[in-house]
Amino acid sequence: MRQETFAEDAPMQTIVIGHRNPDMDSICSAIAYAELKRRLGMPDVIAGRAGNTNERIDYVLQRFGVAAPQFVSDVAPRVADIMDTKVVSVPQHASIYQTMTSMELKRFRALPVVDEENRCLGLLSGWKMSHYLFPPREETMNARRFEGAIADIVHALDGHLLAGEAQSEVRPLVIMVAAMRLESFAARLEGYDARQVVLFVGDREDVQGAAIDAGVLAIVITGGLGVSAAVCAKARQKNVLLISSQFDTATSALLSRGAVRVGRMVDTNFSSFHPDASLRSVRQVVANSADLLFPVIEGDKQLVGLLSKSDFLKPVPRQLILVDHNELSQAVPGASELPIIEVLDHHRIGGLSTDLPILFWNNPVGSTSTLVALAYRQHGVPVDGSTAGLLLAGLISDTLNLTSPTTTEIDRQVADELSRSAGVTAARLAEEIFSVGSPLRSLAPKDVVTADCKDYDEGGTRFSVSQIEELNFNAFWEKKTELYDALEAYRAAQGAYFAALLVTDVNTQNSLLLLAAPPEFLNTITYPALEPNLFELNGVVSRKKQLLPFLLDCLHKAEAARSKA
Repeated sequence: MRQETFAEDAPMQTIVIGHRNPDMDSICSAIAYAELKRRLGMPDVIAGRAGNTNERIDYVLQRFGVAAPQFVSDVAPRVADIMDTKVVSVPQHASIYQTMTSMELKRFRALPVVDEENRCLGLLSGWKMSHYLFPPREETMNARRFEGAIADIVHALDGHLLAGEAQSEVRPLVIMVAAMRLESFAARLEGYDARQVVLFVGDREDVQGAAIDAGVLAIVITGGLGVSAAVCAKARQKNVLLISSQFDTATSALLSRGAVRVGRMVDTNFSSFHPDASLRSVRQVVANSADLLFPVIEGDKQLVGLLSKSDFLKPVPRQLILVDHNELSQAVPGASELPIIEVLDHHRIGGLSTDLPILFWNNPVGSTSTLVALAYRQHGVPVDGSTAGLLLAGLISDTLNLTSPTTTEIDRQVADELSRSAGVTAARLAEEIFSVGSPLRSLAPKDVVTADCKDYDEGGTRFSVSQIEELNFNAFWEKKTELYDALEAYRAAQGAYFAALLVTDVNTQNSLLLLAAPPEFLNTITYPALEPNLFELNGVVSRKKQLLPFLLDCLHKAEAARSKA
C-alpha cells in the first residue's frame, strides 16, 4: 500500500479584507486591523485585498515600508478546503490480499489506484474485490482460473520456497486442490495445461510425485508439513516450484486467489475534481453520484487528495473580517459562503445577515482607518510608526484631508494622534498623496471606472457609484467621451440600472457627475446639467454622505414615475 501525506489540515485562517476595487482607506485599514488581531493573539490572520492597488496606495505603502495585502480574487470554499490530504492509495501492482487488508484496517470501502508516478488510474471498490473472491454460484467453475504471479502467491501465503525461484511476471494460472485418489487427480490434471497449474496438497507424496512428473508450474505444500528430499530433488530437476504454506489446504487456496493484482479490477470511469474547484459546483455532482470516493487530481492526473460525501460536513477553515463595507454586493466574491465574524465600517448598513452574533462596529466617522485607530486605543495596544502612517493616509484620503462633510471631531483627534506616531503632519502627507499620479492620466478609462467603484442593490435595483480625486478637471475634459463609453459598458456588463462616476477636485472641493442611465433617471437629477449626461455638483465631495443619499432619492422618484406611467 502507498500512503502519501501532504500538508496537514490547515488551522482556521482569518482574512481581513475591504471591498472590491479598494481605495486607500480599505487597504490601509485592512493591513492595520490584521496587525492588531495578530498582536491580540489571533492565529493565522492575513490582510487581503479584493482588487488592485493604485499609484497613490503604492506610494503610501512604499513610504511606510509595508507590503501590499495579499490579493484574494475569490474566497468561496474549494475542494482543497475539505479534502483529505492524507491519501491512502493502491499501487496498480498491489495484490487483492494486500489491498483488502489495508481497507479493513482503515475501514475504507474504496481506494484510488495509482501508477509509479502517483497518477490516478481509477478506483477500486471493496465490492468488486468481494465479487471476485466470492463469485455467484454460476461463476464458480471459472473461479479457479486467474492471472497472477507466483511471487504474489508466496507473499499472500506468507510462505517460503522449498525449490525453485518465484517469478514476478503475471501469467495465466489454474488452482487445483488434490482432495481425491491419485487416479482421479491424474485424470483431472489431463484437462488442464500443466504449466499453468498451481497444486495445493498436503503430505501426499504420491500426488506430489505425479504432479511433478506431469510438469505442473508449482506445488503448495499446505499445513506447514514437510516434504522429502527426494521430492525436492525431483522438483528442482523438473523445474517445478515447491512452496510451503503454514495454512491448511482450503485456506491456502483461498488466500492464493487474493494474489491477483488490483490493476485488472480498476474502474476507470470515475468522477474526479481539481483542488481549486468550488464546493458549490461539485456538491450536486457528489450528491447525485453513486460513487463512494472522489479522487482530487491536478496536473498530469497527480493524486493530491480524496473527497467523500462526509467531507462536506467539515467546516471550511477560513473566515472573514470585513472592513470599510458591510454589503455583500461590494464584498470579495464568495464572501456569502464563509463565516463573517466581524465588520468595521462607516457606511450605511446594507442588510448583511449572519447565522451567529458578531462584532459589528458601524460608526459615522470619516474613515474606517479612524475606527481601527480607536480599536488600538480600546485594547491598549500602541500604534507603531508605520501602522500610524497607514491609518493617517487612509483617514486623509477618505476625508479629503479632513475637509469632507463626513469629517467628525473624532477624526480630527485621531489624525493628531496618528500624526505624532507617524512623524508627519496630516497636511504634509495629504500633499504627498494627492500629488501622486492622476487616475485620469495614469489609468485607462475602463480602469478609472472600476478603480474605486461600489456596487449597490436597492430593493432589487442594481447600480454603481465610482469616485476619483483629481487636482483639477483638465484631464476629465480630455477623456470625457471615452469615460462615458467605459461607464456605459460597465453598466451593461453588470446589468445595472445606472452607473455613476464622481470626479472630485480636491482643491476646489467641487465635483462633476457623469451618468450612464436611462432618460427617466437623468430627468430626476436636480444639479445643473453641463451636458445631457454630465452634471456640476459644487460643494459635493462625499460619495457616502452627499451623493449616495441624493441618488437613492432620485432612484425612488424614477421608480414612482415609472409606476404611474
